[in-house]
Amino acid sequence: MSKITETNQQYYQGAQPFLVTAVAGQTAFVTTFDTDLIFGSSDPTDIDYALNNFKVYTSTTGLPGSFTEYTSTYTVSNNTINFPGGSPIPQNSYVVVQLKTLSGGNYGAQDAFGQTVEENYGGYEYITLNDAIDNFMVGYVGDGKILQRADKSDVLFFAKRSLQEFSYDTLKSIHSQELTVPASLSVALPQDYVNYVRVSRIDELGIKRIIYPVNNLTINPYNNPVQDAAGVPTQDNFGENIEGTSITEERWAKANLNLLNFNLLDNFDDFAYWWNLYGFDGNFNTGKLYGLDPQTSQINGWFSMNHREGKMSFSNGLANKLIVLEYISDGLSNDLDTKVPKLAEDALYASILYNIVSVRANQDPNNIMRLKRDRSAKLRNAKIRLSNIKLDEIVQVMRGKSKWIKH
Repeated sequence: MSKITETNQQYYQGAQPFLVTAVAGQTAFVTTFDTDLIFGSSDPTDIDYALNNFKVYTSTTGLPGSFTEYTSTYTVSNNTINFPGGSPIPQNSYVVVQLKTLSGGNYGAQDAFGQTVEENYGGYEYITLNDAIDNFMVGYVGDGKILQRADKSDVLFFAKRSLQEFSYDTLKSIHSQELTVPASLSVALPQDYVNYVRVSRIDELGIKRIIYPVNNLTINPYNNPVQDAAGVPTQDNFGENIEGTSITEERWAKANLNLLNFNLLDNFDDFAYWWNLYGFDGNFNTGKLYGLDPQTSQINGWFSMNHREGKMSFSNGLANKLIVLEYISDGLSNDLDTKVPKLAEDALYASILYNIVSVRANQDPNNIMRLKRDRSAKLRNAKIRLSNIKLDEIVQVMRGKSKWIKH
């Protein structure tokens, strides 16, 4: 079961200090970070040195400003830094292992730049999928337990399948990317993309402006066969249809969007307000916004899914604009390093157990139904826990309902 194993210095600074007390010096330094050390090379001139997620510093006094980076030969094995037997670190010397951080750390030239420390922040909220599988084997498999035996490969398979299903509806494994829309008006979908949640344009104040899907406005055709004069698709020397470019996409990329959203002035909000409320003749004309099509009566732009190219395409007004793509992953992109929220840990065990028992032959149907109900109940509990609903926020929303929103 998980417990805090790092010191405050290890967690917040990403640093672990050592004092050499042995008269003969010391050659092995065992680190106890929650993060595994990644080692490429000990030589700063080696291209693989950049793969390291840490740096090593030494000092003879341990005083601030006295540390220098250790650049001689060393190796790393199982999170242990090993120095050559003929060159031990002398007695009374200080050694610091600094994980890379956005600030560069507090030692040497303070140039241990990276995000290893920041990626570990908040990690206690989760357990790894590998740990969850080990916990299941200990708690549910063995003599006198509900499963007399179970192959770990079966547990792994159903754990990954359960986590996938959880990620879509329960865990909401939402990732986000900040991107700039190029002149081509298309960006590649993320490597772990499953489905989009929200696409937003970021304005000059850093505020999200929702970009809406095109829905029925236009389409990205999946196939664009080149036709002959009779309208029949033509083939190449291998008998496959010759693919051309999409005329639909070309027209959409050049479309005058003002004809869709009626954006006649630079400040559309002010124009729409005064036009629809008072009219140009000064008459008090209310209700003119009634019946507007929400899909087109906005100026944030549109996006579409180009499944042919594996990209997301945007309307021409978003060229060179900063956007944020929020999307769902299946939670398995990092395999066994995948994190499982502790609030859903019990639901994961119940799902693994039900799936293993339900596919076995000659099982009691009543027992299978009991496990299914148990899985559903724990999944509902996980959804409630992860919904993160706070009473104060509900009160704030309800109180806001009684207030007039003034222009």
